[in-house]
Amino acid sequence: MIDARAKGNLHGRLRRDREALLWKLDGLSEYDARRPLTATGTNLLGLVKHVATVEARYFGEVFGRPSPEPLPRWQDSDGSDLWATADETRDQIIGFYRRTWEHSDATIEALALDAPGRVPWWPEPHADTNLFAVMVHVLGETIRHAGHADILREGLDGRTGLRPEHERRIDEEARAAYRAKIERAARSAAPVKESEVGPVT
Repeated sequence: MIDARAKGNLHGRLRRDREALLWKLDGLSEYDARRPLTATGTNLLGLVKHVATVEARYFGEVFGRPSPEPLPRWQDSDGSDLWATADETRDQIIGFYRRTWEHSDATIEALALDAPGRVPWWPEPHADTNLFAVMVHVLGETIRHAGHADILREGLDGRTGLRPEHERRIDEEARAAYRAKIERAARSAAPVKESEVGPVT
């Protein structure tokens, strides 16, 4: 049946991308896992905290199956769901994310794709929805933030990849040559003054 196949594919992809997001924390110091890496404060542990909170709310209260544990606030003006406080440990946040997976997976397995749900923070008339739409939404959120984590981790130590088994030893010389090739192509397409960007290396 197509519905069962679609549900299985979406769920499998969600499981894969959850793990990819968590892997971006592997081997990092506490400081590097938490520190702001963009002008707007984006940080790796905060991404995990945010995605865990999003998933807990969408697969919980939207379907009348609220999380069995208290949830951190989210979507506050201070962005408190996007960073880890000094007294929140990495293990606490990862543990919260993993427990959220269990609760979400139980919801996904228990309900049909067309099972109705209501997202009270969505505007009308879109607040009434179903499991399929929520799975697509949460998968999109997870992929988006896993992509952010990819870039942040690459900027910290050059590590890239979807999973540990796909990671290869970093060849700094090959990377520099590849980057220089792209830079030359960019300059050829849209010439700029060298004083604006510096010399090609």
